[in-house]
Amino acid sequence: MILEAVMLQVKPGIEEDYEEAFREASKIISSMKGYISHELQRCMEVKGKYLLLVRWETLEDHTVGFRQSKEYQEWKKQLHHFYDPFPIVEHFENVKL
Repeated sequence: MILEAVMLQVKPGIEEDYEEAFREASKIISSMKGYISHELQRCMEVKGKYLLLVRWETLEDHTVGFRQSKEYQEWKKQLHHFYDPFPIVEHFENVKL
């Protein structure tokens, strides 16, 4: 399993619209092959800042299966116009302790 982590900054004044759009777009990502789960966290200190965490079975499920799909084009259309600046996506793997 890999964890996709994305710090998101939503343009001021449209946070409620973003959250509603994200609820709708969640249907897209949750239908993808290799998807395990996701959550969106709202920052308590900085208005408009969110943390998106998505769990995928493999890195390729996200980078190829999702990002190169027609469903991703719809995801982009629904969500990407909310962000400023555009977010950086990072992937993490569990450290065996």
